[in-house]
Amino acid sequence: MFRRTFWFTAGAAAGVWATTKVNRKLKQLTPESLAAQAANKAVETGHRLKDFALDVRAGMVQREAELGEALGLDVPPVDNGRDHELPSPRRRAALDPTARPTTTYSIPTISYNRNEDH
Repeated sequence: MFRRTFWFTAGAAAGVWATTKVNRKLKQLTPESLAAQAANKAVETGHRLKDFALDVRAGMVQREAELGEALGLDVPPVDNGRDHELPSPRRRAALDPTARPTTTYSIPTISYNRNEDH
């Protein structure tokens, strides 16, 4: 009797565990969840690229100072406060749904008579 109860309980627990696991995976694979995951990855990649660009810029300033010192140039390093920031991002009009096109194109109407070709 105890053995049957044990296996019944173990089977029920395994079924609940498997059902929970499958439901979690199904929720992760919904279009909304996949879109959110992709957006998070894109933001994370953007931050990494920004950090890389700032490191490159700092390295460039350091190397310019080293080269200026090696060549005997008395050029003071330019420090206008922009060494630690990237330019502000530009927004493309194609990505902005509220942007309206500034030019309009009109297609001329040309009548075409096939009988004139013969």
